[in-house]
Amino acid sequence: MRTEVADQTPHEQVVRCHDATTGLVGFIAVHSTALGPALGGTRFYPYASEADALGDALRLSRAMSYKNALAGLDHGGGKAVIIGDPSLDKTEDLLRAYGRHVEALGGRYVTAADAGTSVADMDLVAGTSRWVTGRSPEYGGCGDSSLLTAYGLFQGMRAAAEVRWGEPTLAGRTVGVCGVGKVGTHLVGHLIGDGATVVVTDIDAGAVARVLTAHPGVTAVADAAALVRATLDVYAPCALGGALDDDTAAALTAAVVCGAANNQLAHPAVARALAARGILYAPDFVVNAGGVIQVADELTGFSMRRARAKAARIFATTRDVLLTAARTGVLPVTAAEALAESRMAAGPWATTLFPGLAAGPRVSAQPQVPLP
Repeated sequence: MRTEVADQTPHEQVVRCHDATTGLVGFIAVHSTALGPALGGTRFYPYASEADALGDALRLSRAMSYKNALAGLDHGGGKAVIIGDPSLDKTEDLLRAYGRHVEALGGRYVTAADAGTSVADMDLVAGTSRWVTGRSPEYGGCGDSSLLTAYGLFQGMRAAAEVRWGEPTLAGRTVGVCGVGKVGTHLVGHLIGDGATVVVTDIDAGAVARVLTAHPGVTAVADAAALVRATLDVYAPCALGGALDDDTAAALTAAVVCGAANNQLAHPAVARALAARGILYAPDFVVNAGGVIQVADELTGFSMRRARAKAARIFATTRDVLLTAARTGVLPVTAAEALAESRMAAGPWATTLFPGLAAGPRVSAQPQVPLP
């Protein structure tokens, strides 16, 4: 059912998932379980090759280790990818076959929704695996995790604003949101409520139209290239990864970059290029942790009030990372990775060493109630 994949990166385990009957091909990457069971979503995407899919799983799972550590969660990092077009290839049988691969890991990896998968999909995966979170409220789940992803991102953006301009608010600032799916749309609402001017773009014209209808004061530009070159204070990449490349770093007018997309840096040197231009980059794995905080809370019996309070602490963590970077003369991403690695090395219960992080008692993932 599962085949170990030889890999030279420091991952604990990498599994190739295959089911001939349903056409399932994908990978589960467990980067670390130093803090507890690996937790991370399942991405369904039409990768050009298995090598591309594996590379994405490795990058994303590593980022999840850092994200979970900095969020104060007693979870390690993991990620799964399934190769295919979710609008064409995703079937109930395929999701249930995938669930069997998750189950075979015996709780070392707990999955949830990600790009290309949904809450309803997780309910199907739970039919063959106990190690699923981010399920529908009718099954005791937390539902749509984009709610706290956007809320936590907004808190991180407020912290970046305070470090950059001295006040923890976006009032009077112009924010460009690239990608107005669920997270981007919720973020726009927070920004408008805070008094920001918002400019958006998305490859989905319908998504842009919905935002403009809900928020008549928002404006739109044709594409990401136009948004990058627009006069902005903050640029928020909220679509897929790799949004910050050499050309983007050279063209940006914004003084702050803070967005929800995972793996925003096309390569590590982009972080140095942004810093050289005086652009403050809030690392994505610090500011976009609200969603994983939400799904992790489900494992102990979901409370939106409790999860929202934990997500609010992304403000303090982001501020600490950015101020530490400034004080020590390192890049923000370097400061964030160092803090995450320190907590991972210290192990479970180490939150007492890092009082700025949001953590409660350590718990292991509990079996979910599968569909009949």
